Amino acid sequence: MSKMEALAFESVRHRFGQVTAVDNVSMTVDRGELVCLLGPSGCGKTTMLRLAAGLERLQQGRIVMAGEIVADGKVDVSPESRHVGLVFQDFALFPHLSVAQNVAFGLKGESRELREKRVKQALAQVSMENFGSAYPHTLSGGQQQRIALARALAPKPAVVLLDEPFSGLDMRLRNEVRDQTLHILKQSGAATLMVTHDPEEAMFMSDRIALMNQGRLVQTDRPVDLYYSPVNAFAASFLNDTNQLTGVVHDGAVETALGRLEAESLQDGQGAQILIRPEAIKLLPPGANAGSGRSPARVITSKLLGRSSLVHLSVDNNGQEALHLHARVPGRFLPAEGEIFSLDLDFNQTFVFPDSDLN
Repeated sequence: MSKMEALAFESVRHRFGQVTAVDNVSMTVDRGELVCLLGPSGCGKTTMLRLAAGLERLQQGRIVMAGEIVADGKVDVSPESRHVGLVFQDFALFPHLSVAQNVAFGLKGESRELREKRVKQALAQVSMENFGSAYPHTLSGGQQQRIALARALAPKPAVVLLDEPFSGLDMRLRNEVRDQTLHILKQSGAATLMVTHDPEEAMFMSDRIALMNQGRLVQTDRPVDLYYSPVNAFAASFLNDTNQLTGVVHDGAVETALGRLEAESLQDGQGAQILIRPEAIKLLPPGANAGSGRSPARVITSKLLGRSSLVHLSVDNNGQEALHLHARVPGRFLPAEGEIFSLDLDFNQTFVFPDSDLN
């Protein structure tokens, strides 16, 4: 374990009956780093968090915190002795305790003077210093989330664990609170492991994303690398909407209605799954030189989504059923139904994988 690593999972496996929830996962979180565990429901990400917290007893593998083994099948350090800060989905504040008493809950055993000092510091960290005497039921959802974060940070943990901490908030409040939370966590210097099923949230919050599926780690990377260099079709499609086509490889490429797409890593005759992000499709005037072999596109409908417009397109597919594609265009772009465009592609957001990758 390097000096920078605050948390490490080493070959961790965990089963619930016949179901393998976590399947041979190894990963690390460095001091000051925020890593998001991202994936669909049931992929094992919350089990990973609970194993780190000590809320589930480790069955196989090893978990190390700050160079010390906290779980390996023999050692099983209790949750309260792991010195982690926990923020749950429902915040889990004690309704009968004031805000200050909630924040002080994890400081048992400390002197009264130190408890009061830490509570004051933690509330100031989350800009809630004037709410110490209030009770949770008098606070908004965003304020409750900040108090839960203050309680997690008050003992100055080396590791903070967050389980879907913004899922109970409405969209506008969620954006505001997660921005505040990101800055607070970064200022704290703690290593943070956060569970989310929301790709945009993971990209906003994290230094690295650990993408999981069916108990396994699919890819761990910086958000920009995960987005532009996905290792398989699952990774490409989970991060964002994609247009999906199929084809067969011939001479290192796949011929499609959108032109010839390179597939040098695949064998001739192999089935291919082609994923094209909506923002990769560029709409050009009819007849524009957008690349040979590309069919024109007819507009089905177009919708303004605020910061961008989504254009639904129908593209002739060499005598087969027409392709229904989506193009995402920045700002307001609302062509009328029936308008015809030539298409161009951004190959940085066009991916070709074996057709088995989505299974």
